[in-house]
Amino acid sequence: MLGGPMHSVDAATMTDLRLNADFDRRIVVPPPDAASWQPTPEAGVHRHRLDRVGGEVARATSIVRYDAGSRFSHHVHGGGEEYLVLHGTFSDERGDHAAGSYVRNPPGTAHAPFSREGCTLFVKLWQFGPGDTEPVEIDTRRGDWRPGLVPGLAVLPLHEHDGISTALVRWAPHTRFNTHVHPGGEEILVLEGLFRDEHGEYPAGSWLRSPRFSRHTPRTGREGALIYVKVGHLGATFR
Repeated sequence: MLGGPMHSVDAATMTDLRLNADFDRRIVVPPPDAASWQPTPEAGVHRHRLDRVGGEVARATSIVRYDAGSRFSHHVHGGGEEYLVLHGTFSDERGDHAAGSYVRNPPGTAHAPFSREGCTLFVKLWQFGPGDTEPVEIDTRRGDWRPGLVPGLAVLPLHEHDGISTALVRWAPHTRFNTHVHPGGEEILVLEGLFRDEHGEYPAGSWLRSPRFSRHTPRTGREGALIYVKVGHLGATFR
């Protein structure tokens, strides 16, 4: 989504931003608060940065908030764009994307996004592997949920390419998963409830990135949880 024209006032600070750029470290970012939202080059569009390597055009992971009536100028996604609409309705030339929409716009696609009522998105840019060229659009509210590997888990697959898998996982209250290792790393955004492992507790809005060959024993308490999870991508080569 971000990657359009940059205002000169922002150029000095965005020349080469490295945020959580050591992918061999475990990172936990708490839910956004009033101080964590940063302005973008477009009025009414703000972002809560999670990781970033580069300037205004960058490999980046962010939560992006559009105020009601705001828009972003027409731009091309040279490295592709993946997003999940968290709240509100996000729109572009192809139509309206309500909360729960999961979209992948491959490298070379372009649009001029806006939001009439305001919205919040989870966005990943420049993270498409070679040959990953198929557009994806899934309404997760009507998705084909499947049983997970242990009782209490339900999984909605979103995308898979060259060993990288993305899914939504719903955890019933008091569910515990086996201790396991992620050879290609793991990234989690907590969407609902409270997610836990032996390292801590993560309320809705928390973002976790665990490096290659990390291990943990995740679980939930009485709240249960819904998470976005991507695995296998931290050792990958992206465009």
